[in-house]
Amino acid sequence: MLTLPAYDGLDPFEDPLDRLLAQIAIELQLPPSLFDQAGDRYAGVRKRLEGTSAFAGLIEHFYPQGSMAIDATISTRGTDDEYDLDIVAQLGGYFREMAPLAVLIELEKALVNYPVQRITRQTRCVTLHYADKMHLDITPGIRVADTTERESYIMHAKGPKPSHDDRLVDMNAYAFACWYQERTPLERRLAKSFDRHWRGIDELMAKDEAEVDDVPDQTHFSVKNTATLALQLIKRFRNIRYADYSGRIPPSVVLSYYAALAARPNMRLSEMVIRIAKWILRDIEAASISGKRLHVANPMCPSDVFTDRWPESVAQQNRFANHLKDLVNGLEAMAKMTMAADAIGEWLRKMFGDRVVTKAADSTAIRLGAAIQNSRQSYSRKGRLLVPGTGRSLSAAVAPLVGPATSAKAHTFFGVRF
Repeated sequence: MLTLPAYDGLDPFEDPLDRLLAQIAIELQLPPSLFDQAGDRYAGVRKRLEGTSAFAGLIEHFYPQGSMAIDATISTRGTDDEYDLDIVAQLGGYFREMAPLAVLIELEKALVNYPVQRITRQTRCVTLHYADKMHLDITPGIRVADTTERESYIMHAKGPKPSHDDRLVDMNAYAFACWYQERTPLERRLAKSFDRHWRGIDELMAKDEAEVDDVPDQTHFSVKNTATLALQLIKRFRNIRYADYSGRIPPSVVLSYYAALAARPNMRLSEMVIRIAKWILRDIEAASISGKRLHVANPMCPSDVFTDRWPESVAQQNRFANHLKDLVNGLEAMAKMTMAADAIGEWLRKMFGDRVVTKAADSTAIRLGAAIQNSRQSYSRKGRLLVPGTGRSLSAAVAPLVGPATSAKAHTFFGVRF
């Protein structure tokens, strides 16, 4: 088994801007309770399929792909509480001889009456819709002989009848996830701090630690590095910008590819978001100057083209580039403190969504309020509140989001009532 290096990394909650961005990312995560359910459902679906006559003994591998495989799952486009999880079912036996649409139909039939709200056969997968708004996409694949581990053909068939457009599509999601993980190693301080916040454990009540320990086993679902946290923020930004768009949008796997390319341990979160966005911008601009569409392929399987369905035109990729420029310009202005304090909240809501940003600001204010009540706060020379454990002021970042500062009262903090 490959042993990956680990780094100390930076705790995003010790920097005013990064703290807000990290808190926004927390609001996007699959909640801890749903993580446990996701594991149970993953196992339950496989058990169901293996118990049918059609699939018994013919499932060679059953493994996560996409965001689920790299710990980058966030709420889906247009929602704050719906989550898509992706699984590949590598099939053998007579499935190797079946047409793409026939495989998808057989998978759909095997899941009839499964205890979910509904089942939908898509062009490349079958989706299970759960009552708690979790979606589980099961993509059937056929192993490609004499290639790298788990390279597979997946089905592409819109239906309801066979079509000349039906085909097999080469992919290796497993190899890509391994490549991503190799390029985005563990950053211990970030992982421990983010996991503690994600689970709702107030870090102000934890003991100060002189050394950084390994992340315990129970944190393995949590974000482990700055690049992945930045990736989640960029995915959320994309979701907000395309919330009312009916066409195809920049694929998550393309964003993941650039996050892995740009990854560098021990960077600030805001700097990493900017770095990834600029890598994407560079390649889009280079392609557009040549009048070509952006081309991104799986670095471990060149025939697995990530941009096969987006962008559909140069104009479409340029629109995304313009969106990314807005993100970069805003973050750089905030980092340089050239953005007016009363404009920060509006800008963050425009980039990441009103509800999520409001919840993030409230959580930040409440945690700092707890610091005050526990006499853990300190002040700058001008009397501004400093983030516990750092020497940096948070007032300019938090106050515009949660409302104007009120007169001193024991039960309020920046207008938030305890």
